[in-house]
Order: sequence, then structure tokens, then C-alpha cells
Amino acid sequence: MMKRLTGHGKKMIMAMLLGTLPITALFLTLRSSPEAQLIERYRGPQSEWPAPWIDEGVTAAPLATLPPDVPHPADNPDSTAKRELGKQLFFERRLSRSEQIACASCHDPDLGWADGRRLAIGHNRRVGDTNSPTVVNVGYLQEIFWDGRAASLEEQVIASLSDPREMAADPERAAARIANISGYAPLFSEAFGDSRVNAERIAAAVATFMRSLRFANTPFDRFMAGETDRLDERQIRGLHLFRTEARCMNCHHGPLLSDERYHHLGTSFHNVGNFQGRYRVTGTPEDVGAFRTPPLRGAASTLPLTHSGMARDLDTLIRLYEMGWWQNADLDDKGNNIPTARLSPLIKPLSLSRQDREDLKAFLEALDGPMPYMLPPDELH
Repeated sequence: MMKRLTGHGKKMIMAMLLGTLPITALFLTLRSSPEAQLIERYRGPQSEWPAPWIDEGVTAAPLATLPPDVPHPADNPDSTAKRELGKQLFFERRLSRSEQIACASCHDPDLGWADGRRLAIGHNRRVGDTNSPTVVNVGYLQEIFWDGRAASLEEQVIASLSDPREMAADPERAAARIANISGYAPLFSEAFGDSRVNAERIAAAVATFMRSLRFANTPFDRFMAGETDRLDERQIRGLHLFRTEARCMNCHHGPLLSDERYHHLGTSFHNVGNFQGRYRVTGTPEDVGAFRTPPLRGAASTLPLTHSGMARDLDTLIRLYEMGWWQNADLDDKGNNIPTARLSPLIKPLSLSRQDREDLKAFLEALDGPMPYMLPPDELH
């Protein structure tokens, strides 16, 4: 606490200890200190908060709670029956080629709907090239996967089902296996009006279930909704750092705490794993090594972090941002004509104290909480 006080404040504490200053005078002084005033500002309307530090050219939406309703596409409206079918299929291992891998294998409710691994493991124990992100709140995203190659959850389900590194299935053959399980017939009939099974219906049901995995009851969300005692002083100092000196709001803003854009941080290296990132989708040189800014709710429950799983915990993540990551070196012989990834101009070294790092971590932990949980349903026969 002494470190955070002004020189005048420290002198007043010494005077109190020496018995030359009444303790009530000290408390009145501390209540009017710059830090106390800052805390009180944050407990008031967001319009009265200090202005965020935003780089030129960046449009950052104010921080906010998530909308109460997850959007559903017009051609795949929500229904209870479809969600129940999707839940059954999300845990259904017989969708995969080996009949041993389900969506829940990489998105486990016991692990924050991720898998706790640095890189995902799929068909035949094949190691993937990205970390498995949580699917909680995925229904709010405009594009899916770290590189945004899927424009919808329905498209993502088919892509994961057929990817040789994931479930390695032929979607129609997988649908035929499901059709031969009699227990599914009433679920498809209830969800779609008849018992016909095909890959499109499977994708629609699983996508509908995934959209139901909403997580918006964090201490931060309660704070933003007006319960200003939900964040303690340390977490509010972290919120202030998040919005200012730590530069987080250049990419993490709005209700999702994500700009849903793609940036290269130095987390990929040329010719190693998935080093192309968004470039695979766009072919734009600026997109080499760029990956989608992840939303931050529940991050503390889905370690390790970043697309490559490089940050094993929040302390490591903060340190990497503090050092400014790094610019990949140009290789003499790349073996291809793919440009070298360029560090995002939004990434700059930070000057954070130990207390700053602890406060920032405390705020990130305030974005966590009891995530949605459920037991796997019984297997159908």
C-alpha cells in the first residue's frame, strides 16, 4: 500500500504511527487520495471513467455485458428439441471415423469446454496445430476457428467432423451410422418433423446446442450491470490498467472483449505448425501468422492460452505482452514464397510494476466464474 501512496500520504502514516496525527485525519486523507478517487470513478457510470488508451486508427467499443440472446440464423432457428438432439450428438463418439472421438473430446465441460492441452489431439492420436478454444459463448462470434475459415457454427461442425486431424469422418457415412441407432429417430423427429438423418441436420443440431453454452455471470459482468461491489479495489486497478497502460483495449473491447479481428503476436514461427494463420484464408501478406483475438471470459479456466498454447497461465501471458512479444526473423531459405509474419503494430513493450501485473491478473480472474456444466448424456442404442 505504501508504494501506491503519494509522499504526503506516507508522511501522514508516519505521523500517525508517531502519535502526532489522529487516525481519523489519516482516513480522510486516504479517502481523498488519487487512487481512491480513481476507484470511485470506476464505481460510477462508464461515461465518467478515464478515457481508454486507444491507438490511432482503432475503433474500440465500450466494455459491456453480453447481449441476453445469442443470435441464431434464419435457416436454423432455436428450439428445445434441437438443442437436446445437439447435446446428444455433441457427446456422440460414433460420429467420428474411429467411433472414439466426440466434439466433447476437445471441448470437455470438466475443462471449461476446452481440453487443457497445449495442442489438440484428434484421430489416431494425431496432434493438431492449434490449441482447442472453449466453445462457451461461441454463438456470438461472426467467424469460427482461430483463422476464421468458417462463416458459421454449422460450417464449423462439418469442417471438424471431416478434418483428418480431428474426427476424420465422411459426414454422410457418419450420418448413416447415426441413422442406424434407433434411439435417435424420436429425437430427429421432434427436432425436424421427421426422423431423416443427414449431415446438414447433424450440423444444425450441434450448432444449436453450442449456441446455448452462454457464460455471462462473471464478477465483471455483475459489476458492469451495476453491482459495483463485485470488483474489489485490486480488480478495479486492473480494469484501469486493462483500459490504459496495458493497452489491452486496442484488441479486447466491446461485449465480447474481442475485436474479432486477426493479429500476429509472435506466437508462430515460419514453417513450424500452423504458422500461416489467417493467410490461409485470405492470401494477404499482412495476415501471415495472424489469429483471431480470443474473447476473455473464462480464460483462466481454459489454460493454456493463445492459439499455440504458448502461455501456460495468466502470469506468463501478461509477461509476454509486457515484453512486447517479438518480431520473427527472416529466414535465409524459407523453402516457400510465404511472407514472413510481421508483428502487429498494436503490440508494444509495456512498463508494468509487479503490483501492476498482479492487479491486471486480478482483473482477468474477474472475467472467470462457474462456467456452464453438464454431465454427458447416456449413450443411445
